[in-house]
Amino acid sequence: MTVRATLAEALSLAFPTWCAGCDAPDMTLCEQCRAALEPVTPRHRADGGLLIHSAVRFDGAPARIVRAFKEDGRTALARPLGDAIATLVERAGWTDALLVPVPSSRAAMRRRGYRPAELLARRTGMSMASLLSARGAAADQRGLGRAARARNVAGIMSVVRVPTDARQRNVVLVDDVVTTGATLAEAARALRLAGVVVLGAVTVASTERWTERDADEPDSQVTAGSLVPRVEGQGVRGSALDRADRTKEVKDGNQHRRRGSEH
Repeated sequence: MTVRATLAEALSLAFPTWCAGCDAPDMTLCEQCRAALEPVTPRHRADGGLLIHSAVRFDGAPARIVRAFKEDGRTALARPLGDAIATLVERAGWTDALLVPVPSSRAAMRRRGYRPAELLARRTGMSMASLLSARGAAADQRGLGRAARARNVAGIMSVVRVPTDARQRNVVLVDDVVTTGATLAEAARALRLAGVVVLGAVTVASTERWTERDADEPDSQVTAGSLVPRVEGQGVRGSALDRADRTKEVKDGNQHRRRGSEH
């Protein structure tokens, strides 16, 4: 056994680690889960006029990896996640742009000890600048419809500084996950108000679009459960389990109505 292998084994015993995507032992991220972050077909979503490129869907291994990075303090994952962001920027033809991370609230910064979007932008190896700050804290976005999300974040972003070089370059916003695009749209609004040209935004992942029924429901009727994965790794509303449950409900309802008409 080599010295390197011996040291690695000793470290794994003292400080055990596991793959953030599949729990394979003794590694931060296995090759299979790393490959799951590769943007095979970037998703293009325009929300509020802002073009948003997302590498992968927030589901399965990518969702676990993002959660581990964002909520469990596993900052070493910023490197592979940053690589996914860099690939998106290159494919969009935005390599000359300045990356601007979406800011965290002060409360989130105190809780985590770092700013996820800023760390992602730094790990891309591209030019970046923190031009934005979040004033106060928006209410929890879970359970809010698209319009309510937009109202919830309206006016919370402000530009703290715009260096001369930033005024002379186009910028691209960076965030970890996009759901409706409300936060990214608010960040773009603040930058454009300060005279900055925003080309678009890039995120590691995007959740599934809300179904037409969700979009038509009043915000008060949309529950947090419609946004949160029911089972680890199965993704958000629209998973196979949810669709099967809804299909069964429809069939049971039809059978009940037929029996009622016979009487």
